[in-house]
Order: sequence, then structure tokens, then C-alpha cells
Amino acid sequence: MGENLVIVESPAKAKTIEKFLGNGYQVKSSFGHIRDLSKKNLGIDIENGFLPDYLVSDDKKKVVSELKSLAKKADTVWLASDEDREGEAIAWHLKETLGLDDKKTKRIVFHEITKDAILNAIENPRSVDMNLVMAQQARRVLDRLVGFELSPILWKKVKPKLSAGRVQSVALRLIVEKERDIQSFAAKSLFRIEGIFNPDNSKASVKVAAELDEKFEKEDKAREILEKCNGAKFKIVSIEEKESKRTPPPPFTTSTLQQEAARKLGFSLNQTMRTAQNLYESGFITYMRTDSVNLSTLAIGAAKKTITEFYGKEYSKTRQYATKTKGAQEAHEAIRPTYMSNQEIEAGAQEKKLYALIWKRTMASQMADATIQKTEISIGTSAIKNLFLATADRVKFDGFLKIYIESKDDDSTDEETNLLLPALAVNQEMHLQSLRAIEKFSQKPPRYSEASLVKKLEELGIGRPSTYAPTISTIITRGYIVKDNRAGQERQFRELKLEKGTVISKILTETWGAEKNKLFPEDIGILVNDFIVDNFDTIIDYGFTAKVEEDFDRIAEGKLVWNDVIAEFYKPFHKKVEETLLVSRPANAEKVLGTDPNSGKTVSVRIGRFGPLAQIGESDDPDKKFMSLGKGQLIETITLSEALKLFDLPRSVGSYKEKEIVAAIGRFGPYIKYNGGFISIGKDNDPHTIDIDTSIRLIEAHAKKESERLIKGFPEEGIEILNGRFGAYIKKGKENFKIPKGTDPKELDLETTLKLIEKGGKSKK
Repeated sequence: MGENLVIVESPAKAKTIEKFLGNGYQVKSSFGHIRDLSKKNLGIDIENGFLPDYLVSDDKKKVVSELKSLAKKADTVWLASDEDREGEAIAWHLKETLGLDDKKTKRIVFHEITKDAILNAIENPRSVDMNLVMAQQARRVLDRLVGFELSPILWKKVKPKLSAGRVQSVALRLIVEKERDIQSFAAKSLFRIEGIFNPDNSKASVKVAAELDEKFEKEDKAREILEKCNGAKFKIVSIEEKESKRTPPPPFTTSTLQQEAARKLGFSLNQTMRTAQNLYESGFITYMRTDSVNLSTLAIGAAKKTITEFYGKEYSKTRQYATKTKGAQEAHEAIRPTYMSNQEIEAGAQEKKLYALIWKRTMASQMADATIQKTEISIGTSAIKNLFLATADRVKFDGFLKIYIESKDDDSTDEETNLLLPALAVNQEMHLQSLRAIEKFSQKPPRYSEASLVKKLEELGIGRPSTYAPTISTIITRGYIVKDNRAGQERQFRELKLEKGTVISKILTETWGAEKNKLFPEDIGILVNDFIVDNFDTIIDYGFTAKVEEDFDRIAEGKLVWNDVIAEFYKPFHKKVEETLLVSRPANAEKVLGTDPNSGKTVSVRIGRFGPLAQIGESDDPDKKFMSLGKGQLIETITLSEALKLFDLPRSVGSYKEKEIVAAIGRFGPYIKYNGGFISIGKDNDPHTIDIDTSIRLIEAHAKKESERLIKGFPEEGIEILNGRFGAYIKKGKENFKIPKGTDPKELDLETTLKLIEKGGKSKK
């Protein structure tokens, strides 16, 4: 091998870098962190300054052994992990674990994987920055202390096998508080009056939509306005034209990329970060964990050149943005393409989409302002004192809007409005074509999406670029929240319409409140949150959590000592842990709803072994009955009638081929049971109302699918060869076994199949 060993975190990054370095350099991957805190005694020596006890994980022992061997042979070892705190910690752990000599070890960093950046890093090496390492260590130690001390309390006081984390608990609190805001929200309605006018009383004329400048609580008042407008003459009272400038948004940070990819591409946070990582490691974009909006002088120059070539000189405007995020590291750059002139790349479908978004946003940040002509028209009549207002925006110069329009939370479209009003003049007569008053309801607070939760955490100064995605993933994995779609509800609203001189009243129906990819708290999440809020209010205080983040930043700057920060937090926290062990179970773990009218027994809801459930009868009643709560039902908000309805299940739907069909709800949702098997009925069917014809259709579809799944079987041995998601496999009892590549599953005989089972090669369940 050559005389230089370069160690990075990932094989993809290694492959890209190796292309640039050539002979004399061998690039190897550590596959992420090589060691972590041991599980024994917390992995932290609390008595001796919170000294961490690090261990090489079993799955990394082979990698460490290989790297040690290569490092011994190398003249120089280059530690080239990422440039953030995690990357610095990985470099330090490598140095310590491999026993690297300071004289032959060099630390290099770069925020883009290009030939120039790599060669520049090689020419400007440094040593491992221990301040950054200690900042990462402080976060890891603090999170371990909180998790290991808080989780056993939750096991004893709430439910076994629960766990809690410092930043995750704050994110959970935000979601629970939002849910309570929504549950306590009472919608109010107002009547909005809308008119359609045109200048020449012709159906072919351009129509001008205008809205009355006042809304009304009472239907009678709205009706009175419509009646007064009947036969009235309208004219233009005023026309105002204003020119405004619209400036482009700054280049992407981790947070804004996550938000925009969620809104525009429908990506989850993990999907965005995984795709961005691929782009970075392939050399297409700069480092994707950053809270800075800075662009290098070189990047700004390259953007100017590209914009001028692609769109013309008038579209270019050089800008440098200031970062407003708390604790942002200005030395880093925003997320941008490594080569500005590359509008497209050769990559996977997701990578192409995300790259296009990054390219457009970066270019837009260096483009000219858009010029918008805003026109406001007031239409009046002597019949009423109110005015009808019409507005329209016209883009006079598109500037950055030529390539990029920033979306907003819950936008249904990203298209820019560009309504053109006809040429009009003050005092010009306007003819009323139609007039209506429509009842509109106030909107409940929107639930958080992953993107809007990230935005909120960032506003509060909680978490950093690398923490957002894992924080939200953790509370979803724990079952504290769920990312889900919920169907809307129907409600009635009133409409008054002026038709042929008469006001006609109608009751119409609309669907409202439908939500897509939003974060909803589960009962266990609410219970955990309330217990922590009641007993550990400091830990999930927004200001306190933000202060801890600032302390980590100051450790990274060398202004605070890491274990002093931990000590200041731990002493009062540990005392509170000991006090909390003496308190009773949370008060809201169980709720009595009322009495069952049929049996006279108490109806209650609580958290059971397998989740939230409704119960008829007291705990000591031998004939008590249980039913799992349905999707979207919470202990906090379920009513007596909703709970009793659960006990209508299981219900007999009918019979098919002389076998009974039963509809019910289980842990995994609604289903029908037939001939000993369970068949999901999906989201579109209700177990309370599903009919025999739909049930038979589902049974036949399930039977067809199962027959296609079975390749062949050996019933006497209890063995089946099946088609699965990842190809054919052998199933015996509850265990699965691999079939070697290149083997035709249809050709397998019993003897060969038994040999494969004996050999092992068990598939992961």
C-alpha cells in the first residue's frame, strides 16, 4: 500500500475521495462511530468528574482491527471525518482507539468533496480540536444520564419498558400542548360577502371578484346587505397601484432544507438527510449539517457567472446573508451545489429532485429582486356604506421568481398568483353579476408536521442541525407520537345568494379538518409528557433546554469546562429523581367515563399492557370486558358513547361457504376474521358497518394473494416455500430460512430444503 492512510466515516465518501488523491493514498471507512459509552454502570463514572467509559462495539471490532493494522504500516494517518462536533469526536475516538502517534496523525476537514477542497485540506492539516470533542462528549454524557435515570422512574410509575430523553421530551411536550390547544379550540363563524362585477354588463367581459370590507356575525345583517344591493348601481371609488420588491430567501441550512423538502417534495426528515448525505458523499453538494447561510466568495462568483450565462446580466445580484439562528457557526457554509454550473446531475430519482431544489434555492439567493405591481380597487354604491375590495398582483419583473418560489407551511400550491385586472378608471360603472354571503369558520391551530416542528425547535434554540431528524424519529419509534393522515369531518354552513332580486338561503355541507402527514400524540405519549412536566419541569422547560444548547456551544468555543456544565445540571436533577421515586402514579393514567346503561357497570379508559383500552366493570370484576381504543381516540377526549360503541365489536357480518365472518378491531387496526385467518379491511371500511358483499370481496382477494405467495409446500414436514418482499424463502413453523442466490425455488426438493434449514442462514424477521 501507499504511505498515507485516510480514514473517513462512510464507504461512499471513501470512494469519492480516493478518486481525487490517487497513488500513495489508501482511503478507508470507519463506518461511523467506532465506540460508545458502555452500558455497565451508566458508562459514566459520576464520582470522578463524569468520566466516560468508552467501549468498541462488537460490530466494529473487525473494522478497528483492520484500521489498526493499516495505521501501523502507514507513514501518515489522515483523519478526514466530517467537520462538525460528531465528526471531530469520531476523529478523536479513532486516534485514541487505534493508538495513533501525534507525530504521524493529521486532522483534515472540508465542507465539500471536490478535488480542490481535498487537496487544500491536505495542505492545511490541523490537530484534533478537543473543545469540539468535549462539546460532543458533554451532549452524549448528559443525554445518557437523563435517559438512564428517568427511564426506570417511568417503568415504575407509568408503564414498563418506557424511556425518555432530554430533547425528545421537549419535542413531545410541544406536540401534546398543540393537541390540547386544538381540543380546547371552539370555531367561530362569520359571514363573508363576495361579489362578481364587470365593466360592460357582458357575460364575455373580464370578471372582477371583490369582497366586502366587513364581515358579519349575524346572518340577518348579511341578508340585509344583500337586499340593499339588489338593483343598486355600483362604480369604482378608487384605484391604487403600488410597486413592491420581493427579495429571495437565503440559501439552505439543514433546517430550511428539511422544511422545504417536506413541503415541495413530500420528503420525511430522515429521507431528506439520507438523500443529502448521498449527494454530499458523491461530491454534488457541500456539507449538509449546517446552520449557516454564508456562501464563500468563490461560490458567489460562480453563481454570478452561471446566472449571467443562463438568464442574462439583469438577473444577477450578489448577496451575502447574515445567519440569525442561535449558536450558528459562521465559519461553515450554507448547503449549496459544489459546482454552480451543474444544473442537473446523474444520480437516483430522489437525489435528482433534492439537488434541483438546492440548485434553484442557491441560484435564487444570488438573483435580482422581483418587482410586483399591486393594484387595489374599491367598488361602492350609495345603497350601503361599505366598499367591495378587489386586489391583484402582476409580476413586472420576475427576477429570482424565474426559477424559485418558496413555499409556506400548509400551502396547497406553490404557484405564484398573477391575476390581471382589466383597464379600469375611477367613477367607471361596474355591473353586479352575482352576490352571495357565505359562512366561514375560524381555523383551528394546525398540528405540527415534521418540518414545522423542526422550525419551532429552531426558533426556541433547541437542538442543532444534526439532532432534528433523530429527535423526531425517536419519539415516533417509542410510540409516543404517530405521523399520520386523518380524514376530515363533515359540517354544515349557510349560504345566502341574491338570485333574480330575491335572497335565497341554503344549507350546504363541507369537509374540514383533513390532515396529511401530521404529528399526533398517542395516549402513552401524553401520559409520559404529563408525568415529566409534573415532576421534571426544568428538564423540559424551553428556556432551560435552549440554555443547555448554548452551554454546549461555549464548551465548543473553549469558554466552559464540559464536566462543570454536567455537574451543574446533574446535582439538582438527581435529587429530583430520588424525590420522584416517592410520588404516586400519574393522576391521568385512568379515567372513569360513566355507567353502562345495559349492565349498570362502570365504564373507564386506561393504559393497558398493549395500549389504551376501554373497560366495562371494576378491576376485581371477573366478568369485566375490554376493548382497544380506535385510531385517533385518546383517553383524554373519548366520550362515554364513543367508548360504549367499541363494545359493539366483534360483530357477526354473516357467513360465506358455511363459515362465519366476524368484524373487529385489533392492535393493528380493523379486520375481519374468517376460517381462522385475519384479513385487514383497510382505512376505507368500518368494522361497525362493513357488509357481507365487501367482506367476501376482501376474503377472495386475500385468498388469491396467498395462493400467489405459495411457491410449493411439504405439508407433512410443516414446510412452505414462499414469495416474500425480498424474494423467495423457506418457512418452517415460525422461522424463516434463506435460499441461496441462483437457486430456483420451484426446483427445490424436500431433501435439499431440509439441508438448507439444517445449514441455518436464518433470515432476519
